[in-house]
Amino acid sequence: MTDTDDTDDTTTENRAPSRLLPVTDVSLVLLIGTSGSGKSTFARRHFLPTQVVSSDFCRGLVADDENDQSASAEAFDVLHYIVGKRLAAGRLTVVDATNVQPEARRQLVAIAREHDVLPIAIVLDVPPGVCAERNRSRPDRQLPAHVIPRQNRELRRSLRGLEREGFRKVHILRGEAEVAAAGIEIEKRYNDLRHLSGPFDIVGDIHGCRSELETLLTRLGYVLTRDAEGRPVDAAHPEGRTAVFVGDLVDRGPDTPGVLRLVMGMVAAGHALCVPGNHENKLGRAMDGKKVTVSHGLQESLDQLAGESEEFKARVRTFMRDLVSHYLLDGGALVVCHAGLPERYHGRTSGRVRSHALYGETTGETDEYGLPVRYPWAEEYRGRAMVVYGHTPVPTASWINNTICLDTGCVFGGSLTALRYPERELVSVEAEREWYAPVRPLVTDAPGAREGRPLDLADVAGRRVVETALHGRVAVREENAAAALEVMSRFALDPRLLAYLPATMAPSATSRREGYLEHPEEAFAGYRADGVRHVVCEEKHMGSRAVLLVSREDAALERRFGTAGPGAIWTRTGRAFLADDGLSAAVLGRVREAAERAGLFEELGTDWLLLDAELMPWSLKAVELLRRQYAAVGAAAGAALPTALEALERAAGRGLDVEELTGRQRRRAADAQAFTEAYRRYCWPTEGLSGIRLAPFQVLAAEGANLAVRPHDEHLAWIDRMVEADGGKLLHRTGRLLVDTGDEASVAAGIAWWEELTGAGGEGMVVKPLASLVRTRRGEGRPGGLVQPGVKVRGREYLRIIYGPDYTGHLDRLRERGLGHKRSLALREYALGLEALDRLAAGEPLWRVHEPVFAVLALESEPVDPRL
Repeated sequence: MTDTDDTDDTTTENRAPSRLLPVTDVSLVLLIGTSGSGKSTFARRHFLPTQVVSSDFCRGLVADDENDQSASAEAFDVLHYIVGKRLAAGRLTVVDATNVQPEARRQLVAIAREHDVLPIAIVLDVPPGVCAERNRSRPDRQLPAHVIPRQNRELRRSLRGLEREGFRKVHILRGEAEVAAAGIEIEKRYNDLRHLSGPFDIVGDIHGCRSELETLLTRLGYVLTRDAEGRPVDAAHPEGRTAVFVGDLVDRGPDTPGVLRLVMGMVAAGHALCVPGNHENKLGRAMDGKKVTVSHGLQESLDQLAGESEEFKARVRTFMRDLVSHYLLDGGALVVCHAGLPERYHGRTSGRVRSHALYGETTGETDEYGLPVRYPWAEEYRGRAMVVYGHTPVPTASWINNTICLDTGCVFGGSLTALRYPERELVSVEAEREWYAPVRPLVTDAPGAREGRPLDLADVAGRRVVETALHGRVAVREENAAAALEVMSRFALDPRLLAYLPATMAPSATSRREGYLEHPEEAFAGYRADGVRHVVCEEKHMGSRAVLLVSREDAALERRFGTAGPGAIWTRTGRAFLADDGLSAAVLGRVREAAERAGLFEELGTDWLLLDAELMPWSLKAVELLRRQYAAVGAAAGAALPTALEALERAAGRGLDVEELTGRQRRRAADAQAFTEAYRRYCWPTEGLSGIRLAPFQVLAAEGANLAVRPHDEHLAWIDRMVEADGGKLLHRTGRLLVDTGDEASVAAGIAWWEELTGAGGEGMVVKPLASLVRTRRGEGRPGGLVQPGVKVRGREYLRIIYGPDYTGHLDRLRERGLGHKRSLALREYALGLEALDRLAAGEPLWRVHEPVFAVLALESEPVDPRL
């Protein structure tokens, strides 16, 4: 590939250009002309230096000589690489090379298509004699006599076929005067409306349902304007809001002309924007006389339009022909299209982008109804912009990775839905009737199907990587996923209700204080090192972790979780906490009454609550563990040690020196007694609700809100109100103390409180940042990241249950325990739990909520010392 560039030393006066060449702001511009035609001068005059990629410069990069033609192949490899990187970043790029050879242009047009930008040609058709004279005047470049005539012949052969090569715009400047008089006019892409910030009301697929559209617009606050015949021809919002229609205005429904008349009037008046749907695309081609297959409601539109005037039908054809595939709005924070759009296509312009925006992407398979299976692009979407679309009807509009489908099947008897932006509020009106029978039912009985598709084992099987907002990508090994799947499929409660699993909790750093394995001073020092000044110490109840989903009324859960009832209580592994459904209902009923009396449902604007709690006594769930493990150890020690002591005492009576051994056995007997007393404190008989205590300590979520990120004092205040409203029948208050880690007196008070709790037989306490969600400060050798959401500091006597009756005799060895894996696990599970609550609050479908919930359960299969 031979290329020779040029420099034009001619000067022009400072005057306004007589011809402006439109150039799209994100495009690939090829300057085409023989050596000496003035391309480099033209590029310098009209484009920024950073926008121009010169073949001469690239030749210099690889050969240290811009005139070394032997380096052209490598130079163009570099040029193509730079062009690709700039186009990928969405930047206007100008190629300064001769570009007279079809193959050279073909490669660059292919790069433009790869990145979905427009290729534009600017041809400098300067007489060969002028070009030859300019080259002769350059001391650094003397071309052979045949080069310029050959390049000119190649240019002449190219002029008529540039459009066929794929150039969307071709500007030809003939002669020196036209080149000198030309200017560049940068045009925005048609889809670039980033200067419009709204507010918007984005309306889903209408499909000829004109009456429902009128009702929806009225509910949104728009005032309709009607013509002399009473037909709506415009609608404006008194507060200046703009409606945005996601396409599929036509087909199937009863009044396609009425919908078009209203929407076209709103767009013409500047009260609305509209993008095309696949049904507009097909109807427009049919009205233009092109051959199309008449199906999926097209015949209804053609029949209805047959009764309209030719002038109206001409307006419709023009309107549909001028629709832009998608729009970027609000500084690029919002993208509206018909069938969804991955981030790499945002703001791009190509046939591929338009096709995806109109039809989406399919897997090549068909479902049981013979319909194409759509590729789930939204599940993989991680873009910054919110993408709002329609196309594939879903029973309920729900968020998936900052995307939402607003086609809620109005024409199929569902509803017509709009999204208020930026409020993220959904407004819907029910369909007046089923206007068109769907091939595939909108709702099936499968779990989760109310939100678009059912829960699927494929969502959780195999190796998984879950994206979290707070901890990046969290990987789940295949073997751990298999173990979790076994637990969940065999033992878990109804998966629709399983919206959260609590994270494991790491202990505080190991204490070096004499006689202690754990002590509060390490917890306070650790948080102080992480920059956390204020912590809350919460009494640790010796019960079992329980998550409660409590409904305000039995029908409340149906709307969000797809199943009615009082709620559910489950364990850390997703199993129903209580085998007796009647007892579960009784507990939930008490909690519901307490929340109602405390005003929590009203205050939080919700008809359900998700609570994190401890359910006591420990024996309520761990009775088998107590019987087989702890009680057995205590019984064995109680049987063996007294006999051993009697034998030693007899031996001492015979004059044998067994004092040291006797002392050791007496200490073991005392330890065994302390062990038995330790676990017995957490066991007492229950009958029905009698004897059961529930100690909630966090309100995790409510409708539309992840409350787990709120400060802990707010949670404890809510819980205190519930406890007071309950009157001590079931709910139990959690003791707490606020500590300033930077104040010695406050730290000492925290230690004294822990000593008081554990001295009275308590398990210990949990120390948490008061602000709940905290990140470490960057710098000082630390990379920054999540701070542990809480650390447990267990008492000396309670640790006998965990490590054995005589663990205090092995403290030196136990102090070598490794905490790194446990802490890593705690942070990963914490981030996954918050991710699940975020998705739940955002209204994402339950299968999306399940992804991080299941990952928490899978991580629990990682090998870690269970005593930590």
